[in-house]
Amino acid sequence: MGKSIFQLFINKLNQMKKSIFTLTLLACAAMTISNSYGQEPDKKTEKAKENLQEERLDVVEAKVDLKDAQNMDYLSFKEESEMKFKKNEESINDLKIKILKNDEKFRTQDQMRVGVLEQKNISMQKEMNDYKDEGLEKWTAFKNKFNYDLDELTKAIKDFTLLS
Repeated sequence: MGKSIFQLFINKLNQMKKSIFTLTLLACAAMTISNSYGQEPDKKTEKAKENLQEERLDVVEAKVDLKDAQNMDYLSFKEESEMKFKKNEESINDLKIKILKNDEKFRTQDQMRVGVLEQKNISMQKEMNDYKDEGLEKWTAFKNKFNYDLDELTKAIKDFTLLS
């Protein structure tokens, strides 16, 4: 009987050792896991901050590129328009010469009609020079309307016929 109590005591002691050992292993594993997870968000957060900063720089750069492209579009459009204005002026001057050679009876009326076209050409030049950037959408609308109006003016000058 003494042996069995002693054996029970040793068995209980072995079970306690196993339990303590198991709990110690679990505690170490939990600490290792919590430490590694505690550091990873910091690394992830730092990486996310870096990515955010890079993205912000990319956005700023894209805005600058867009503004440059819009300026180039404006300058190109302005240059094309100025060439059309110049051609219109030449055509108007040619019409003025033809009017002077035409019958005096209709000269005043023809001169008035050509004067209207000339004023329209001048006012469109002023409109182009006075344009202020108000964003891409308004620029596109302005450009389309302006192109249409300038093409109509050029057509009117080309189709101008002297009264006889």
